[in-house]
Amino acid sequence: MPENYLKNMLQILDHEGNVVQPDLLPPWSDEKFLEIYRQFVLLRMADQKLVNLQRQGRSGTYAQIEGQEACQIGSAICLDKKTDWIFPSFRELGVCLLHGVPLEKIYLYWMGNEWGSHVDANVAPVSIPVGSHPAHAVGYAWGLRMQKKQGITVSYFGDGATSTGDFYEAMNFAGVFKIPTIFFCQNNQWAISIPRSRQTAAKTLAQKADSAGIPGVQVDGNDIFACFSAMSEAVARARNGEGATLIEAVTYRAGNHTTSDDESRYRPREEVEYWKARDPILRYKLFLQKKGLWKDDFEKVVIKEADEKIQKAVEIASKTPPPKPEEMFDYLFAEPTQTLKDQKEFLLNSLKPNS
Repeated sequence: MPENYLKNMLQILDHEGNVVQPDLLPPWSDEKFLEIYRQFVLLRMADQKLVNLQRQGRSGTYAQIEGQEACQIGSAICLDKKTDWIFPSFRELGVCLLHGVPLEKIYLYWMGNEWGSHVDANVAPVSIPVGSHPAHAVGYAWGLRMQKKQGITVSYFGDGATSTGDFYEAMNFAGVFKIPTIFFCQNNQWAISIPRSRQTAAKTLAQKADSAGIPGVQVDGNDIFACFSAMSEAVARARNGEGATLIEAVTYRAGNHTTSDDESRYRPREEVEYWKARDPILRYKLFLQKKGLWKDDFEKVVIKEADEKIQKAVEIASKTPPPKPEEMFDYLFAEPTQTLKDQKEFLLNSLKPNS
């Protein structure tokens, strides 16, 4: 990574587990620090399980989050599940899980079962088109404010999305009207096979906020404390009526773009090894050891707990029947139009024997 790109990046925990800015370390209890490690392990194992399910033909194409867990945990734990809304892209297993989506629902979604999108949580449908959903988050936050309701919105996206027109339009609107929203960019260095260096000539992605007149901050995305600090400040700004913030979390996509990709065809091995040494879970484990919180049997217990949760989720998802064909018409509008009613009736008639 070029030094001038990272020189102003917020970092609290370095890749060797050292706290470099003690005054910014969250005043959490020992149990809270340990709970964060449990979340790290659950996300990493749940992510790998979906890769395995795809390889077994039990899931569709899946976009891994490996290497980006600190971004997702550090930002998601700053939000209020009851009032705040997240607008995820396709690489947000951790964010969705921490914001209240049951793991079995996440598995259902990737298995191609639309019941996986029916969740009792403030989470918008997963956005597959790159960069289209920040505008949705801005619009929803504007609606909350117009209705005098509590809450903010957060859109999660990658570095590739910052090259789209929708991204700039959403930021511009948010800047003009001081919308209570946060743009959270997980800069994992690659937009499929296009490196960040081919995305923009800007020194940072965070500085793109300047064009919209909103604050932009670059953080070490593999440092959970830096992500938590920046997100906490952005949340406070949004709640206080000060408007939007763009956060660029510098991280790395440890695996393939999706399970249909082979990253070894376009990524240099020395780059992969560089980032492997900066793995967010390894970094956090070193921190716990240096803080005196690590016990030899702790990791075994955590892995066992996570495995049990994952196996239960897979079992529930695997036994869930798919939606009936006619149910595709039931969830488009609060009140179905006459056209939809007619189409549903036509489908039902065509499904009858000898129709």
